[in-house]
Amino acid sequence: MNTAIAAADLRLPIEGMTCASCAGRVERALKQIPGVEDASVNLATEIAEVRGSALPSAADIARAIEAAGYAVGAGETELAIEGMTCASCVGRVERALRQVPGVLDVSVNLATEHARVRTAGNADTAKLIAALEAAGYIARSLQEVPDATATSASDRGALPKEARHLLIAAILTAPLVLPMAGMLFGQHWMLPGWLQFALATPVQFWLGARFYRAGWHALRAGTGNMDLLVALGTSAGYGLSVYHLLQGSSALYFEASAAIITLILLGKFLEARAKRQTTEAIRALQALKPTTARVRTATGDTDVAVERVKVGDLVVVRPGERFPVDGEVREGRTHADESLITGESIPVAKDAGDRVTGGAVNGEGVVVVETLAIGSETALARIIRLVEDAQAKKAPIQKTVDRVSAIFVPVVVAVALLTMLAWGLATQDWNAAILNAVAVLVIACPCALGLATPTAIMAGTGVAARSGILIKDAEALELAHKVQVVAFDKTGTLTAGEPRLVEALPLAGERDALVSLAAALQSGSEHPLARAVLREATPAAVASDTQALPGRGLKGFVDGREVWLGNLALMQEIQADVGELRTRANELESNGHTLSWLAAGDGDAVRVHGLLAFRDEPRVGAREAVARLHRLGIRTVMISGDNEGAARSIAGSLGIDEVYANVRPEQKVEVVRELKAQGVVAMVGDGINDAPALAASDVGIAMGSGTDVAMHAAAVTLMRPEITLVADAIDVSRRTTSKIHQNLFWAFGYNVVGIPLAAIGLLNPIFAGAAMAFSSVSVLGNTLLLKRWRPAPSHTDRETNHAA
Repeated sequence: MNTAIAAADLRLPIEGMTCASCAGRVERALKQIPGVEDASVNLATEIAEVRGSALPSAADIARAIEAAGYAVGAGETELAIEGMTCASCVGRVERALRQVPGVLDVSVNLATEHARVRTAGNADTAKLIAALEAAGYIARSLQEVPDATATSASDRGALPKEARHLLIAAILTAPLVLPMAGMLFGQHWMLPGWLQFALATPVQFWLGARFYRAGWHALRAGTGNMDLLVALGTSAGYGLSVYHLLQGSSALYFEASAAIITLILLGKFLEARAKRQTTEAIRALQALKPTTARVRTATGDTDVAVERVKVGDLVVVRPGERFPVDGEVREGRTHADESLITGESIPVAKDAGDRVTGGAVNGEGVVVVETLAIGSETALARIIRLVEDAQAKKAPIQKTVDRVSAIFVPVVVAVALLTMLAWGLATQDWNAAILNAVAVLVIACPCALGLATPTAIMAGTGVAARSGILIKDAEALELAHKVQVVAFDKTGTLTAGEPRLVEALPLAGERDALVSLAAALQSGSEHPLARAVLREATPAAVASDTQALPGRGLKGFVDGREVWLGNLALMQEIQADVGELRTRANELESNGHTLSWLAAGDGDAVRVHGLLAFRDEPRVGAREAVARLHRLGIRTVMISGDNEGAARSIAGSLGIDEVYANVRPEQKVEVVRELKAQGVVAMVGDGINDAPALAASDVGIAMGSGTDVAMHAAAVTLMRPEITLVADAIDVSRRTTSKIHQNLFWAFGYNVVGIPLAAIGLLNPIFAGAAMAFSSVSVLGNTLLLKRWRPAPSHTDRETNHAA
């Protein structure tokens, strides 16, 4: 939707311009946008200035720039917002922020009471806060309060105040409501009218002042919210009672208005407590960050703030302490408990040269660790950031809820007005008409609608993170439950990634000479096959001008001769005759071995020197992982660059349904696209060559033991190298999506059933208020059932339990 903003000009940073023609192209694209009167682009500063009396939104301008082939430099800020009470408030906050010049996108989470704002360039936080204050909310930047990133308003001292107000409301309301119980036994225990007035008034206007304030702000902004409904409904009941009291009538309804406010305060109190539980995962991760570190210097060990530790510093960690940084053990030996980071319950042995993760608990030994990463670059900081990002973003289904919420309050007010008029005109009993209208107003549950999706997302991503499954965004979480095909890379994903050289067959000469020549060509390589060769032989010479041949092998010069090492396709490409080794090669391939042929220049010809055969065993738990996916009704596929025989041998032993062999890295993307035509596809990989396929799939799943590139491209990262977590990731997605649907069913159900009952006079206002108060509590209670989810026991878990 194009939303014009009243602004004289707008400055946008442009990325991707390289010359004057680029600047001219951007200017032309900007001037074609309706509402833009003039535009100028400065190539040196890479800033575009757009002028107009009624410019379109920054998001619309950014889309025009992107369509021209460039990008708008974006900044991001996060705000803590106080005063939001329901889904209507979320919509109002988003509209207020989007009207600020330069805002590209806004995402508001009712459960955490946070707003994440993307802006063109660095955000002007003061303008964002001013816009929210004008809309009737209190906001502050989370960047100014680092420790508040995982807290909502209810976490910052609101609970004691809510508890105090609830207690006072209950004490004042009890004398009004309890006499109604006497009516069941024919007893008239009702208090005198003036005493009812005295008890109900502070409940209405002091303890209920929050509803008037928030409702007034909503009216000023031209919208409505839950507070407006409560304020209108209780004011109508209270006002009718005051009128009757002044007229000398005994038909008073002070107990109804007071009880409604008290019940809603109770609901808000329980809701705040439940919301705290949905954010436990983030708070648990935040609590892992140590505040001090013991740094070893020339003069001794000194305790310093962790912010003062630098990369390269030596940090001493004693038994029972948390590692304050990511690093590598230089001295000592110990075990590390990484359960809250990776979900691995068994302490991991750490010796000199092993990596340790900040936040993990040191076991029995004193170790000296060289600092490799600090602050926001540590693994723990990245994990927290990923979980926060996932919880901040909206699931696609939430967009539908937002559209409903935008019209919810006006529709409820209209229904209440029609109810009052219909009852009053039909029966002439305006008392009953007003009470029925009050019931309509207070039964409406916009809060439950606003909390249904984000709380489920928070709970789902939280329990997943606790079990070593990092889900980057809500869209991936919602989409993963639809996965029909899981495609696996082979080496390092389905296999251990540590192949062994099991056979070396020279065509002529000695085995050791063949292996030594291969080692010379592969010296310095980190490829798994190269490591297997280098474990068997020390290079006798040094290769020069080595060049990787993607999907085929590599070539270089050793002792002045050109040497090739690769698959059969490479041998055919260089026209090298494999001769009598072809029969043995076929046997090895059919038995699941990976083959590499070695050839070297011999005058004007190229001669094959021999064959190397490797064996990479399946990863522990791989067969179980495939079986679990089959039980979930998911088809499994292997995509491998290995030869047909080796790929099919591994796939057959694991029960994989379909195999694509001899696939080059650039071809993996095409295979994934073919599979996507058959259904929703998840791709599982661990290497740099898997990154394009991970990005091309519907849901990319990266093994945490793999490369940073793969993890960046994936939507889901498995923090420990257990392939069974793939099925767990899909299972937690299905459970979370099911909770979202259940929550929305209950949220809509309260309204679909309750509003008509109230309108036809079958719902007492007090019961309506109770239903409204507990609608959010029931949704949150249903969400909290997700906290009981645990991944299925892995092969490692069973071995540990058996040993115990």
